[in-house]
Amino acid sequence: MTTSPSSPVADDSPGADDAPAGDAPPRDPGLGSRAAAVLVFGSSAAVLVVEIVALRLLAPYLGLTLETSTLVIGIALTAIALGSWLGGRVADQVDPHGLIAPALGVSGAVVALTPLLLRTTAEWSPALLLLVASATLLVPGGLLSAVTPLVTKLRLTSLAETGTVVGRLSGVGTLGAIVGTVLTGFVLVTRLPVSSILIGLGTLLVLGAALVGWRARRWRRATAVALATVAAGTLATGFAPGGCDAETRYHCARIVADPERDGGRTLVLDGLRHSYVDVEDPAYLKFAYVRAFASVVDTAFPEGEPLTAHHIGGGGLTFPRYLAAARPGTRSLVSEIDPGVVRIDRDRLGLGPPASNGIDVRVEDGRLGLRRLAPGSHDLVVGDAFGGVSAPWHLTTSQALKDVRRALGADGLYIANLIDHGRLAFARAEAATLAAVFPHVALLGKPADIGLDATAPGVGGNMVIVASGRPFDVPALRKALDARDVGWRIATGDALTAWTGNARVLTDDHAPVDQLLQPHPVPAPR
Repeated sequence: MTTSPSSPVADDSPGADDAPAGDAPPRDPGLGSRAAAVLVFGSSAAVLVVEIVALRLLAPYLGLTLETSTLVIGIALTAIALGSWLGGRVADQVDPHGLIAPALGVSGAVVALTPLLLRTTAEWSPALLLLVASATLLVPGGLLSAVTPLVTKLRLTSLAETGTVVGRLSGVGTLGAIVGTVLTGFVLVTRLPVSSILIGLGTLLVLGAALVGWRARRWRRATAVALATVAAGTLATGFAPGGCDAETRYHCARIVADPERDGGRTLVLDGLRHSYVDVEDPAYLKFAYVRAFASVVDTAFPEGEPLTAHHIGGGGLTFPRYLAAARPGTRSLVSEIDPGVVRIDRDRLGLGPPASNGIDVRVEDGRLGLRRLAPGSHDLVVGDAFGGVSAPWHLTTSQALKDVRRALGADGLYIANLIDHGRLAFARAEAATLAAVFPHVALLGKPADIGLDATAPGVGGNMVIVASGRPFDVPALRKALDARDVGWRIATGDALTAWTGNARVLTDDHAPVDQLLQPHPVPAPR
């Protein structure tokens, strides 16, 4: 083991502990075992907090997809690896006493400025977003990860206890990472805006740097500079673009008023228009795919007949509100995973109590909600759940769709919103999956997108897929679509089979939805 004048390692001979001070200086009195544990625990926790919150900051601009998650995790792991490696090398070359405080201070300043940097870059220079995002993860992640080998070097004074010291601090660091993960996911994100989390964490890191520097009588001026940077970042972040009306557990949410309709409101989640609601006229349907939903239901069931419906995904609850208005007595059960979105529905979008509109919203995962439905208990199941630009993969598989069919009566109907672009590989796979579960499937969309117009290239966007145990009245459905000015056509039978081609059937064992789906650079209205 390499030694250094500031933190020598004594040999393990019987008299090593009694050697003169010049041969084996004692441990730094300013860094006892408790202080070392706190530093390692806190720095490790901070790395995971930054990683999780970075996903939420990037979701409005890159989408909440598997690729985005993989990218952030990969960058964070790279930072941890580089920080640990370089921190260990530096600890053997330089006195670690003067390095811990700067590592904490610089990390804190970068963390506090991250919301401002990312949102400003996304607004003014989107091409640089990945580069800036990588830097805001790599810099604090690497510096914070270097704290553990620096502290370990300071605590090692005898080869006889190397295993104990390294093992203890490694365990403390792992525990810190676990606590940071759980605390962020279950507490911080549910109660605080993303900006507040990062500014608060950055401030704590800088204060920690100040405390370490004060105890070591080092780096006081640099600490003051970092504190000033955090303060400036806190003020500037309040004026940064890309702010939210509310930050829910899963989304950055905004409500945008429609200047052309007094009651019109658009729910925007992570930069995507998820729902349009007219709080004064729930029968008004703006988005084409929702008008397609209504056209399908109007032709499948007698006019005005109340239904028992289950909705996978809530958003602004546009379609449940429509059913309540168009078919009085309809009972709609909604599975919405984000309690913050439900609060917005009640506080900002005028959702009344279930007794007044028949809409019962449960905060739950859509797949688990399906399993709770009694066999044959529903006339209608509506699939409209999205995480960013992608449908949650576990709601697209044949096993999930078998749960849908089990919940439907003999004449029940399943309708779902699909969004895909380019080669439409995901849409084709979902059509193939539905065809493997239901005897009758239809796809509604622009003619070029669903293979009915070979003269025009398909561009993708919203499509609606319909499945049932009974055949569809295609002429009546086409007439209903035209009456609502949707402008779509219907592919069924051989035409749909030819369009689907050899697309794979999605299963719980293999559902690469994020890889099949090709998002559009401009978010499609939903």
